[in-house]
Amino acid sequence: MATKRAAESTLYHVHPTGFWKKFRDAVVVNPELSSGLPIPTMNRYPQPASRPERYSSPATKASDPVQNPYWKRDVRRAYPQLSMVTQSELSQLLLQHSRAPAVAPPTEVKEGDKPSPPVAAALPEAVELTTAISEITGANKVYSSSKLPPRIPSPFKRWTPDLAEDAPHDPNAYFPMLMYK
Repeated sequence: MATKRAAESTLYHVHPTGFWKKFRDAVVVNPELSSGLPIPTMNRYPQPASRPERYSSPATKASDPVQNPYWKRDVRRAYPQLSMVTQSELSQLLLQHSRAPAVAPPTEVKEGDKPSPPVAAALPEAVELTTAISEITGANKVYSSSKLPPRIPSPFKRWTPDLAEDAPHDPNAYFPMLMYK
């Protein structure tokens, strides 16, 4: 006949001694129950914080103060840097990018000759921003019915009102309501 074996519940737990054992035996309903407190020397081996050696963090480039100055680590003062564009610079950029790019004509390069360096396009003179905008929009139409301005993308279909058939009502009565679908 096979007997059912189970782990002993009180084997690795602390038991009261002396007066507290007699008190527990008198008060507790089932004195064979475990106290629930594990024996420290048998529960975890080796016990936490019982090893004699101490942990030392490995040396890295970040742990060397010479290679890791404070100003590189100080993220509190890493403010975003502002960039300024004046109206005259903006007008020059608008005029420069509205024109076709200047391309140097092809030249023949003979053997032994150095190719000539590319010629940089001259920046247009500084003009007022309103003058530059009117010059660009006057030269070519910016938006038309075929070339519409960009829209903010939306995942939802735009509703267009379509007139639906009227709701049932007396044909001679005043009925100002219009139904849309």
